[in-house]
Amino acid sequence: MAMKIRLARGGSKKRPYYAIVAADSRMPRDGRFKEKLGTYAPMLAKDDENRVKMDMERVQYWLDQGATPTDRVARMLEAAGTLPKKDRANLKKGTPGKQAVKRAEEKAAKQKAIDDAANAPAAAPAEEEAAAQE
Repeated sequence: MAMKIRLARGGSKKRPYYAIVAADSRMPRDGRFKEKLGTYAPMLAKDDENRVKMDMERVQYWLDQGATPTDRVARMLEAAGTLPKKDRANLKKGTPGKQAVKRAEEKAAKQKAIDDAANAPAAAPAEEEAAAQE
């Protein structure tokens, strides 16, 4: 039986409230679970002590039994110091999108045209006057 430590949603529409539970991975998100390990209230301020509450002894017990935490619960456990911090690399997050790349290329082309115009040798003033008189 593959056990997971995950979030089970509660609360009403637009007012989420989650229970941190140990459940069989085959059960539905809000379905049957073995044990409630804590709560998570995302509507509270990030520095509020009641935002995440966990029974750390029971969480450690389930981790020792082989339960794997989901990504969000793993982050909470890392913040609590129960799990070692993982290195995460989202390599695509820092790269600009297609439109941003296109805008940057257009801006660079315009800047190059302005620089070329500024660096081009200016026509001599005497030649301009002669051309204007003709």
